[in-house]
Amino acid sequence: MNWDDLRFFLAVARTGQMLAASARLGVNHATVARRIDGLEADLNAKLLLRRPTGCTLTDAGLALLHSAERIEAETLSLRGALGGTDVRLSGTVRVGAPDGFGTAFLAARLWRLTADHPELTIQLVPVPRSFSLSRREADVAITVERPVQGRLVSRKLTDYTLGLYAAPDYLAKAGEPRDLRDLSAHRLVGHVDDLVYAKSLNYASDVMSAWVSAFEVSSALGQKEAVAAGAGIGILHGFMARGDARLARVLPSVQVERSYWLVTHESAAGLATVRHVAEGIADLVRRERSAFGDDRVPPP
Repeated sequence: MNWDDLRFFLAVARTGQMLAASARLGVNHATVARRIDGLEADLNAKLLLRRPTGCTLTDAGLALLHSAERIEAETLSLRGALGGTDVRLSGTVRVGAPDGFGTAFLAARLWRLTADHPELTIQLVPVPRSFSLSRREADVAITVERPVQGRLVSRKLTDYTLGLYAAPDYLAKAGEPRDLRDLSAHRLVGHVDDLVYAKSLNYASDVMSAWVSAFEVSSALGQKEAVAAGAGIGILHGFMARGDARLARVLPSVQVERSYWLVTHESAAGLATVRHVAEGIADLVRRERSAFGDDRVPPP
């Protein structure tokens, strides 16, 4: 068996499609298909069921997936232990992050980590979902909860705050609430409950138990844009909302506090490229930590 074929198998297993796997690996679709055919022939087993909508693993494919991921983890661990094999900082590091933090903060700054390393590519995936580091969906992940299971290395990146915001035009028409009880008379913007991937993202329950949204958006950025357009009052990240002239703080004594965590898989944490990106993210946040701080407006 050609062990390099496992890379192709893992890419297809993780993306669910030959075409997506070819894009991830930087080769054409025919090469991926040929490699999978060769692997199935060597093992004398059908690993994938290929359909127009994508590929699904057979029982044999599932068994190979577990073994291939162990081999991959050991290989990455060995590269990290040898140290010198990764000193040029070449290759690709994928960073998975919540959409608000990823787009509003990292997108404008993360590229700087490649400035002195022309052979290094950083991929930023800022979407409202969790990432599996064990399946290499990302090399570095920013999470809203500290992981408690798996072979993961985590540390707190920063605390951050959220507050109530609305568009000035909306407040001019609907009036400004004097306390939380007044919110029941306003249009409220919130998240889509069944798409919330972590309990700590249920910010509304920290504000009031009877939060009933008139409009729901699954992403932090979408909620901000809806509130800015006059959809109602929403709970927004302070580092995203502060300084935006389209938004006004509402009930400034109300604040929600959360944390971001920086997470890597222990088998990849020692790689110089992953270490460079992880430390770089921590440094970017450290330099601008005040942006994530207290969102309450002090009394006059």
